Formats: sequence, C-alpha cells, structure tokens
Amino acid sequence: MHMEAVIPVYRPDEKLLRLLEGLQAQEQPVEKIHLVNTEKALFDDFLAKQGLTEEAFRSRFPQVDLVHIEKAAFDHGGTRNLGAGRASRDCDFLLFMTQDAVPADGKLTRELAEPFAGDPSLAACYARQLAGEGADCAERISRVFNYPEESRTKSQADFAKLGIKTYFCSNVCALYRADIFHSLGTFPAPMIFNEDMVFAGRALQAGYRIRYCAGARVIHFHHYGAWQQYHRNFDLGVSQAQHPEIFAGTGSEGEGMRYVKAVLAAMKREKSLGKAPGFLLTCAFRLWGYRRGKQYRKLSRKQILRATSNRGFWAIWWQAHPEENTDSR
Repeated sequence: MHMEAVIPVYRPDEKLLRLLEGLQAQEQPVEKIHLVNTEKALFDDFLAKQGLTEEAFRSRFPQVDLVHIEKAAFDHGGTRNLGAGRASRDCDFLLFMTQDAVPADGKLTRELAEPFAGDPSLAACYARQLAGEGADCAERISRVFNYPEESRTKSQADFAKLGIKTYFCSNVCALYRADIFHSLGTFPAPMIFNEDMVFAGRALQAGYRIRYCAGARVIHFHHYGAWQQYHRNFDLGVSQAQHPEIFAGTGSEGEGMRYVKAVLAAMKREKSLGKAPGFLLTCAFRLWGYRRGKQYRKLSRKQILRATSNRGFWAIWWQAHPEENTDSR
C-alpha cells in the first residue's frame, strides 16, 4: 500500500511540526507529505520562530515535498488538487489533512486504511476529531456530536434518514482511494469551503460509500468567536448555494438545532449554564452567516467581501463566473 499526504499550509505554528512528527511515527507509513504553502515569506517566518533553516527542516522531514503558492492562487479545492497532482503514479491512497490536526497516536493511518481492504466500494474514510487540552465546553461537545465513538459506513441509501449528515466528511483528516478520487474529478475548484462534503456527495451519488472511522483519531479544535463563526458559516452557505447538485433540498439548520440542544443539555449536566448566553450568541451569528451565504447572489460584491472569510476566492470565482461579477444590484 502506497500512501501520500496532502496538507495545505498558511501561517503555520508548532502544531505543524507535531503533525509531521506524528506522521513519521505511523505504523502504516506515509511515503510522501506534500505541503502546499501559501506565501513563502510566512513559511520562512515560521521556520525562523522554530529555530530552523529550510535545509534543517528538509533534513528533519525528508519525506516532505514543499511547494509555495501566492495567496491569490489559494483555493480550498484547487490547492488540494495541486498537492494531489504532485503524488507519484503508484500512489494508492491520498491522505488529506489540515496543518492543525495532530495524530493522537501511531495507529491513525492504519485505522483509516484497513476498511478499504474489505470494501472496494469505499471512496474515503475520515477520522475522529478529539478536543485537546484547553478546549471549552461547546468545543468539546461539538467534537462528540460530530465524531461519536461508533464507526459508520454511509451510502446514498442513508440520505432519507440522515439528510445532509450523509455527506459529512472532513478533510481535517480523511483518506481517499486515489483511483476513485481522480475518476470522480478530484475536488471541485474553485471552491470557497466544504470541498470534502461536495466530493463525498458526488461519490455517494455515484454509488460509492464513505466511512467514519472512530478508531482513527486526531486532536483538533478551535476557539472561534462570534464574528469568526459568522464569516465561516457565510462561506458554508455560499458553498451550498453554489452546489445545488449536492445540497438542493437539504439544509444545515435542522442539524444545527440538534447541536444547540446537545450543547445546552451538556452545559446543564456540567453545571456550566453560565456559559450559555455566550454560546447562544455565537450560534446566532453562525445562523445569520449561513443564511446570508445561502442568499449571497442577492448581495453586492462589497457586502460579500465583508462577510466572507476567504476574500481571495471571489476574484477566482467571479473570473470563472462573469455572470455573477456585477455590482448593479
């Protein structure tokens, strides 16, 4: 089995070093790690802060293939496709990760790879995300809500029961069968966000399956404020509006309400309801951003650029879709 990893990088910190060290220590080897870094100067700053020269970095991580791109060229789908295109021809599996996801142990890649051996219909397997030390109550419950202890394989037949959750897959850490990945056209590009769910939806609609592997674990969490959540969820709404072939007739609001109820119930159990007002405020911003993103075509370019967390995407999108590049509204 030949496995290679693709990791987009932007303003990295010491977590990237821990991630690379974790991949080096895997029981199932990762033959090559393709880092697609946005802005070389920022990566040079990172190396300097870590007390490393580029030569020392490459010596410490010899399996790393480092390529730099300009910020204007970054795209959630296209940048990952660039990394995948650098993989060798004999690559069987592509491991996509984000720079802040740290393997919990040396079994991560083996746990992700094992289900493929007995199921040729599997297109991808994604890992369980755990909240690490310092995560707040909402973040801890979010990880349990989206990444439970039980593994599950999903097919298009589950859509009637699971709805949009059927297509859930996370490139924070996910392993893809390379031949299926390429045969389905790789990730959509340009893509503002959510490239993993769009690919998963296409795969399931084509008759393949997606598996959640609870035994494959990474440490990954964030401390997003209300405005950060607004911007992220605006982009989420945009991604769904731009891909009706996947999301038409579905929505994230029902799943979001389930999440809110789960967090409030956990806060009550933990006797931390004093944190509920701040949590509910953040949820309100998330919902506001999501609904606005779904309706982005009714907004002016100025309003869109204020709402998004990925301003660079829009130059690429409007160039590819000139019919939307208007400020006459």
